[in-house]
Amino acid sequence: MRTIDWDGDAVVIIDQVALPHEVRTLRIEKVDDLVDAIVRLAVRGAPALGGAGALGAVLAMDQGAREGWDDAAVTAAIDRVRNARPTAVNLAWGVDRVAGLRHQGRDAMLVYARAVLDEDASGNRAVGARGADLLAELCGTDTPIRVHTHCNAGALACVEWGTALGVVRTLHERGHLGRVLADETRPLLQGARLTAWELDQMGADFRVVIDGAGPFLVSRGETDAVVVGADRIAANGDVANKIGTYSLALAAARAGIPFVVAAPESTIDPATPDGASITIEDRGSDEVLGTGDRRTAPLDAVALNPAFDVTPADLVTAIVTESRTIRPSAGERPA
Repeated sequence: MRTIDWDGDAVVIIDQVALPHEVRTLRIEKVDDLVDAIVRLAVRGAPALGGAGALGAVLAMDQGAREGWDDAAVTAAIDRVRNARPTAVNLAWGVDRVAGLRHQGRDAMLVYARAVLDEDASGNRAVGARGADLLAELCGTDTPIRVHTHCNAGALACVEWGTALGVVRTLHERGHLGRVLADETRPLLQGARLTAWELDQMGADFRVVIDGAGPFLVSRGETDAVVVGADRIAANGDVANKIGTYSLALAAARAGIPFVVAAPESTIDPATPDGASITIEDRGSDEVLGTGDRRTAPLDAVALNPAFDVTPADLVTAIVTESRTIRPSAGERPA
């Protein structure tokens, strides 16, 4: 089952907000509804956002034709999709690839958007295989490989299979996977809700741990490697990923274990020279100062809520894509 697809007239996504308690799909026919789904994380994860961007450009063309928009209105709608979230480069990448074919017509755009989905599905399987091979090289396979991961970089964050969790899935299929530690991932619990759900579906041995415990567990030798995804990789190898990733990279470096980033080539942004140039989305106070509808902090409290952090290249053992392995800590650069 694809997490995002096109049913002939609309974008269809698995509503990640409803998981793990309900597997619910949303059928989206309007640009504003797609933007809302992206902003509230009903669809999330860098590769999945690439697919959403690609299909969003087609959606804008279709809605414009139904409602009689002029070219300027269609362009504005496409831009709303492109700018829905600023940090993950794949969203703009997907929009730009498909919107660039407007001169060829809507049908050509749809063909290309579907190709973007197919590329992601096949590419992620290649990421999984390459990453599993790398961990076998770095950690050996005499005993099962224990993996620590953060946020959700599984099938839900992609079209199929997953990136970081695709590596885990491949290890599991090969019989080389030990216990997986999955950070809960505050404040929206993508690890506890989504990664745990995926690990449970595949029958893996796993434990959910609070974010603050992750570095300590690494220091105690509870894991053999840290494997995460990425939302944007700068030209110098700095990696933007879900907030909390940087502390795991520091812990992995201290413990002397591999810190591996699994991501498609589309996540590498040659136009971004380094991590300092990456815009970090702040999602505001509401996600932090309460639980559900219940306020837990004092009424006058204000929160800082960066959605991402940046791990410097020198802490990254390897970046694994569908086509290559880059070793930033050894001086190699992705672009």
